[in-house]
Amino acid sequence: MCGIFFSCSIDKPIFPSELLLKNLRRRGPDSFKVVQHTYQSVNTTELLAQSSPVQTLHLVFVSTVLSLRGNAIVEQPLVDKDSGSLLCWNGEAWSLDEEPITGNDAQTVFDALLNTTEAFLPGREMQPGERELRVQAVLRIIGGLAGPFSFVFYDALSQQVFYGRDVIGRRSLLQSRSSPSVFMVSSISDWPASENWTEVEAYGIQIINLPAAFPSTEHSRCKTPVAIEGFLFIDTILWSVIKHNRSEVPSAEFIKALPSNRDTLDVAAKTNISIINREMPPPSFRGLSLQSEAVNSLHKQLHASLTLRMQNIALSSTNTPQNHLAILFSGGLDCTLVARLVHDILPSEVSIDLLNVAFENPRVIAAANALATQNKQNANTITSPYDKCPDRLTGCSSCAELLKTCPGRIWRFVSVDVPYFETLTHRSQIVSLILPHDTEMDLSIAYALYFAARGIGHVYDPVRKCSTTYTTPARILLSGLGADELFGGYSRHAKAFAREGHGGILDELELDFQRLGKRNLGRDDRVISHWGKEARYPYLDENLVNWALERPLHEKCNFARKSSMKGVPIGDHPTLEPDKHILRLLAWKLGMPGAAREKKRAIQFGSRTAKMVVGRNSGMQTLETVTS
Repeated sequence: MCGIFFSCSIDKPIFPSELLLKNLRRRGPDSFKVVQHTYQSVNTTELLAQSSPVQTLHLVFVSTVLSLRGNAIVEQPLVDKDSGSLLCWNGEAWSLDEEPITGNDAQTVFDALLNTTEAFLPGREMQPGERELRVQAVLRIIGGLAGPFSFVFYDALSQQVFYGRDVIGRRSLLQSRSSPSVFMVSSISDWPASENWTEVEAYGIQIINLPAAFPSTEHSRCKTPVAIEGFLFIDTILWSVIKHNRSEVPSAEFIKALPSNRDTLDVAAKTNISIINREMPPPSFRGLSLQSEAVNSLHKQLHASLTLRMQNIALSSTNTPQNHLAILFSGGLDCTLVARLVHDILPSEVSIDLLNVAFENPRVIAAANALATQNKQNANTITSPYDKCPDRLTGCSSCAELLKTCPGRIWRFVSVDVPYFETLTHRSQIVSLILPHDTEMDLSIAYALYFAARGIGHVYDPVRKCSTTYTTPARILLSGLGADELFGGYSRHAKAFAREGHGGILDELELDFQRLGKRNLGRDDRVISHWGKEARYPYLDENLVNWALERPLHEKCNFARKSSMKGVPIGDHPTLEPDKHILRLLAWKLGMPGAAREKKRAIQFGSRTAKMVVGRNSGMQTLETVTS
């Protein structure tokens, strides 16, 4: 995980504020570097509204690095000394044009971008049409990447800045115009030092055509730019256009024909992600079984996704595996299935930390005390506020099932207990991290992720028969995020099916996935990365996502055939909940019947971060600290 900052300004260079720099360095503790460019921009259209026709543009690039790949720390921004081009990179590029990237991915991506400049010699003016070819060359490289990433690339030859997020939006990137003469892009905000930060949309790549590079009638590659940020013209090239037209730059006419409100475009048009399959189940369909082709295929897809994400688990100097892996572990179906599959991939001597978070919730404690008083019990006899937390109970149960099913490995169950005073102490920091998200629900979810990612808790020592304080050394955190959106795991999916049938739930699933990058992933990335950790999402692998979207609904969930949990499993058809039915069958097949039966529980309710204060009833209520 890395931190990125870029600014373009007129009056003077704009560097990260002290707070923003601190936040960036927490994301990338291994290296820090600043690169500054200054050059003259000829103002031929009075865009800058100043009397002088020549303006000085200041570009500042900052990168911090969390080194997880390669044999050495590679400092960023990566700079080409010949052309002056540079790259700020955050994320993991697993492959380029379907060829695996095994070394440092930032260096591989930068080298590929530089290799496209062979036909564009530095030190001379570009000829007509060359700038368009340069855009095409850059987009061909970015469009050929697979994996989670965000980036800023300065192409010194064409004097253009490219920035954006991967097609799903798995890495955070924000933008801000703090004044008419300052534009900034950053992985993280510095609220409350500055405001006006918004998420960079994940449906395409943004291109800043710097005013110095263009004549008066061609300040942007397209004569009608999509957006204007103060003095800058910014084009957006949709991922679908990049993917489908990697051999040809989209024409200005094509871009002008796109709707001005990109939210009206469906997910496939925006991103080139597969269109959701709306096929109805055939009359002969009798439901999935443990031997269904779909279950076996999902097993292969998840195994491949996890294998890709496990390739960086490092070895120590003595060539023995270190504990560099932890799982955000509620004990629910999604994360437990991930843990079970990881066991099949990693050597047995690699220990795995299961990070299970539970909160002291004053509202829950008050209700328990009131009930104890009503029943004439001593309120002081109430057990630990953490041990009865729903996610602690399911976590312990699923961990026990893993120990039974997967012997020979150290499964370290880390109980992350968060007292209420500590929640309040960190509240302002967490609010700053989640912005521009600003609801009570956002904060409740972020609390759980923030403290789980910190990884400070206690583990039970069976020798001493007591708990000892423990801090996970893992920098890589696996998460089960994405399973609910792909396989119908939320209660609203069941409600949509009951209300509107097959079409209703498909509409709900499509909407959930379409807004995943904007609603969840950027926020979660900012919160988890604050501790110098990287979240990896096996369910959000591009190949797995496309596979899931192309599968018909009846092969993923089973709302049309909901059955009672009271029955005894018969043969290959165990009686399971209808949501995420295919995942439940896979868990059962892999020897995890307890996890297969677990009901979905939202993280804020399972960890008890929701409604800590009596009277706050709506998760969509805006945070008072932000609005006041």
